[in-house]
Amino acid sequence: MRSCWRFFAAPPLYWPMTIIGYILDIAAVPALALVGSHGWIAACILLVIQRTGKAVKKPAKDTIMSFAASQEGAGKSFGLQEVLDQIGAFLGPVFLYLVLLFRQDGPELQKYAVCFAVLAIPGAITLILLLFTRARFPNPEQFEPEPKEYGPFKLSGEFIFYIAGISLFAFGFIDYSVVIMHISRTYMFASETLPLIYAGAMLVDAVAALGFGLLYDKKGIRALVWSTLLSAPFAILLFAGKGIPTLLLGIVMWGIGMGAQESILKAVVTNIVPKQNRATGYGIFECSFGVCWFLGSWLIGVLYDFSLPVMISVSVGAQLAAIPFYLITSKKTQQPGSMSHIKKLRPGSQCH
Repeated sequence: MRSCWRFFAAPPLYWPMTIIGYILDIAAVPALALVGSHGWIAACILLVIQRTGKAVKKPAKDTIMSFAASQEGAGKSFGLQEVLDQIGAFLGPVFLYLVLLFRQDGPELQKYAVCFAVLAIPGAITLILLLFTRARFPNPEQFEPEPKEYGPFKLSGEFIFYIAGISLFAFGFIDYSVVIMHISRTYMFASETLPLIYAGAMLVDAVAALGFGLLYDKKGIRALVWSTLLSAPFAILLFAGKGIPTLLLGIVMWGIGMGAQESILKAVVTNIVPKQNRATGYGIFECSFGVCWFLGSWLIGVLYDFSLPVMISVSVGAQLAAIPFYLITSKKTQQPGSMSHIKKLRPGSQCH
């Protein structure tokens, strides 16, 4: 049965999907530099292309990462990935801050066009590194041992409860665009300072990702529960608090929530979805997360103009409501037959 399934199964497209997604993502952002003062339609199209690129690459990229994670531990591996990701997210705004600082003269639109244009440099470097990695590890699935049985994807009980939990989290977690809009309205910071606030949040994100990733490898999904309890009240501090200290504490809590969730959320999928169905699992994960993030962001945007207390209650309540689903998932993954542990390959195993 195993050999028959493998005979009829199509070859994995992890690398092609990842590379295509990166090309769309990398090309769309610098292209915004070419949009003129009345080119908002072109800008919207480019943003759609950029988000499409992210949607194409993420399930495949996370699947490749999950295979490598079987060597070192899912929490640690995805935590390191998030650290590297947020180092870029930290350096990017700082770099753009310096560009704006040295481009004081000229129209505002022209200054931002220069910012978008220089982003082509790190984008090109990213693509070169990606192609090098593809040549070095053409078969990433070989990092992880072959499963004993092959078969079509089936929704397990723990996966269903987990998707329900991450969907509630996505629905309640406030996007940074709303956060920075509120900060700019309330605290009247200079426009050049706003990227630095985001850079600080990304720095906290990176530290939290690695810390809670390591904690996940030791404590399992309970680490996800603790990070949610710690970060969920950030909306209270950011939108109901007064003063710079409260604002900074809220930003730190937002960064902790973002970093911890980014590392642990993907690591859990690695442990509860079998290898041969991992890409499908990540596709469902990203789809559910994205749809609920969109719906939650829309509702939070409406509530921001209607009532800040109601908006805060929805945000905090939805994130805390995810905790029971995390606990159920944790209980189910500890049952016999679950994918709670993935056997590591022998030291020196290669992926060629």
